Amino acid sequence: MADNFQNTGLSYYQHTLADSFTCVGRGLHTGLKVVMTVMPAEANTGYLFVRRDVHRSKAEIPARWYMVTDTHLSTTISNNMGVRVSTVEHLLAALHSCGVDNATIVLDAPEVPIMDGSAKPFIDIIERLGTVKQTEERRAILVKNKVSVAETGRSSSLEPAPVPWIDIAIDFDSEVIGQQSLSLPITQKVMINEVAGARTFGFEEQVETLKELGFAQGSSLTNAILISDSKVMNREGLRYDDEFVRHKFLDTVGDLALAGGYIIGQFNGNCSGHHLNNLLLRELMTTEQSRMYMTLRQAEAYWKARLQHTAACRG
Repeated sequence: MADNFQNTGLSYYQHTLADSFTCVGRGLHTGLKVVMTVMPAEANTGYLFVRRDVHRSKAEIPARWYMVTDTHLSTTISNNMGVRVSTVEHLLAALHSCGVDNATIVLDAPEVPIMDGSAKPFIDIIERLGTVKQTEERRAILVKNKVSVAETGRSSSLEPAPVPWIDIAIDFDSEVIGQQSLSLPITQKVMINEVAGARTFGFEEQVETLKELGFAQGSSLTNAILISDSKVMNREGLRYDDEFVRHKFLDTVGDLALAGGYIIGQFNGNCSGHHLNNLLLRELMTTEQSRMYMTLRQAEAYWKARLQHTAACRG
């Protein structure tokens, strides 16, 4: 049997970065300059953020679903001493979709640099550096039974499926956005070719209010799409006709990466966002009958047996 899962190119074994890389930029919401270094890590480390601007006894923040403390406009994780890192979703989407299971992320500010507002700068670097195979097998979280969460006009769910998949739809009053949907597997090829360059976005009429509330301090036309009077204000226009839903897809990949393993199942989102994404993860991870922990290899065997059984019953 080939060393990859369901023809996705995803190895059964954990990987880390072949080398470290450093990014310098600004936080989208704090506006602070950030120097961030992403380094290889040992197997089973997962994604570990380290704030080098605080005392080492308080510095570490594991990137896991139960560490999420704020989901307003971005995803923020914090440790039990109140040290936080926000806007983690784009970097985590890049690492996860490029098959990097373990990495230590060291930064000197409370926010990941926004770069150009997408995951492409991170993915480009990871692609250039490459990854290293480790000896431990990859961890999977297999969705056994459907779980769902909902709020007024918004919903998200995870249901059984043989490969990681996202089906997402958005609906905005803005003429520029309107109704958009996207349904794709979560693979490195899909992320690079279809999703990575999709940027975060906002509305001009909300900018001043956001800044008064302490958000969007570092936002600009170089790191976000700005919509004003039903027009895109960025000189270069959109990178994709449906860039807005593609960015929501990207955000979802990053938020689901906080599970701590590859979710083998299909995510369905209707006007969902960071808040519902985290509520859904909490529902999945705390409802034992909804999921099983196993290796990626075992998840593939499970689905092969299940599909063969279904085919036999139909025959």
